[in-house]
Amino acid sequence: MAQRILFRAKDHIGLEAYEPEPLAEGSVRLHTRYSLISSGTEGIVLRGLFDPGTHWANWVSYPFRPGYSAVGVVAAVGPGVSDLEVGDRVAARVGHATDHVVPAVSCTRVPDEVPLDQACWFGLAKIGLVGALAAGYELGDSVAVIGAGPIGQMSVRWAVAAGATRVVAIDTVPKRLEMALQGGATEVVAASAEDALFRGKPRVVVDTTGNAAVFASALRLAADHGRVVLLGDSGSPATQHLTSDVITRGVTVVGAHDKHGTNQLHETFFQLARTGRFDLSGLTTHVFAPSDFQAAYDACANRAALGVAFDWSHV
Repeated sequence: MAQRILFRAKDHIGLEAYEPEPLAEGSVRLHTRYSLISSGTEGIVLRGLFDPGTHWANWVSYPFRPGYSAVGVVAAVGPGVSDLEVGDRVAARVGHATDHVVPAVSCTRVPDEVPLDQACWFGLAKIGLVGALAAGYELGDSVAVIGAGPIGQMSVRWAVAAGATRVVAIDTVPKRLEMALQGGATEVVAASAEDALFRGKPRVVVDTTGNAAVFASALRLAADHGRVVLLGDSGSPATQHLTSDVITRGVTVVGAHDKHGTNQLHETFFQLARTGRFDLSGLTTHVFAPSDFQAAYDACANRAALGVAFDWSHV
């Protein structure tokens, strides 16, 4: 019997047995090897940290099946599938579970050069790429990334890949800053966004925290006529307030949200990871068996953790 992670209710996690749906025309059965926890999104959902009337409230209802960044191998192919075979390594936007039946067109091949415990970052990497596209990076750009958690690590790497020559990572956790430097950050600031001080204001500031209180600091840190990208999604958006920086200094604010069904973005990520231009080594800091679900989500609450993943290979 297949198994999957289930948020039975607010602050109540379980492991649910289920029967996967049968193979259909154009679909494949995927047996999961690793699925990466999106600690920000899943933490908000699990703890119910969102206000009534927000898109969170419209999206989340319990029981809730979390997860959206899994990699594994094709276990079976349905009628009409010609571009995937049994044994192929693929990535898919599916939840934390042993088995999935998904349309073949929604799967992205994982290059042999990319280990699966690193490949499972593809879902968070795409969120970072959507933020990079919203930022409109230019060659030689200057960027500050607030928050060096999972999405912040991806944002640092996309800024570097896009040709930014100055990338500042801001966080209070030394291990996160160390990993940001490994990913190409040129400077790190060990401080909160409110207390961050460094020379020269960057043209682009990316707020990856999802903390409504950080918004004002992000506006302050941006250069005149610069851009602030809201990539972290607050559960309490009504508490985010504009400052005079928008009017007096011409700072632009843009929001960025994940997009589904864009395999080309996944392929871009895997190409950079395959060639070593997108360093993922060491980012998966904690790996748990699915039966240790409580410990996995407890680890997500520890800011020293970066990537927390489930290993489904022995289930």
